[in-house]
Amino acid sequence: MPDRELEGQVALVTGGSRGIGAAVCAELGRAGAEVVVNYTADAEAAEGVRAEVGERAHSVKGDVSTSDGAAGLVEHVESQIGPIAILVNNAGITRDNLIMKLAEEDWRDVIDTNLGGAFFMCRAVARPMLKRRAGAIVNMSSVVGVHGNAGQTNYAASKAGLIGLTKSLAKELGGRGIRVNAIAPGYISTALTDALPEAARAAILAQTPLGRLGATDDVARAVRFLVSDQAAFVTGHVLAVDGGLGV
Repeated sequence: MPDRELEGQVALVTGGSRGIGAAVCAELGRAGAEVVVNYTADAEAAEGVRAEVGERAHSVKGDVSTSDGAAGLVEHVESQIGPIAILVNNAGITRDNLIMKLAEEDWRDVIDTNLGGAFFMCRAVARPMLKRRAGAIVNMSSVVGVHGNAGQTNYAASKAGLIGLTKSLAKELGGRGIRVNAIAPGYISTALTDALPEAARAAILAQTPLGRLGATDDVARAVRFLVSDQAAFVTGHVLAVDGGLGV
């Protein structure tokens, strides 16, 4: 991809303080974007990512799991930093358990954050993007949202919902030049997967044709492609970044 092809564009990344979100912030910064690192609780981690991205980056606190929180975040960025050209809905949590043991609170928390947060953010950013007749949105789904996974009914439902949200919004907003896509990562090497038992890790690798876990940069580069002009005719697509796990 061209160097600094996102120069001058404001990119808002929710859940940008760690893992995949942090890698996305760094990659979009390398592409020239003015990056907004959104976080909910860990200000120190967000500030570390902001410092890594560079002097034109910003760290902004905001709870995207509520309508008011999402609207306030978008309003702050638009008024204090600049018009949002790129939105990456990456904020997400897990509360894993078998369905017979899954607490209602854990169901609601995961759905509200992973799916509700993306909905609230898309709704908040849609109006200014529609007025400008331009914008790119990427929703972070998961291979689990495509194929399901035992013990993750809440997480799988939230990530499958993101796919429906993505495809529907692509049809709603495409006529005004706004592209909406999703990425479905496979098993990516993060703090969560690093804690997996060796047997579970081996089973995952055995099912992955490329024979390795993904890196956060693998996902970040896919985001960079989807929000750039290189993907100008791509919308409503779910890009699997899973090493072939879903084949």
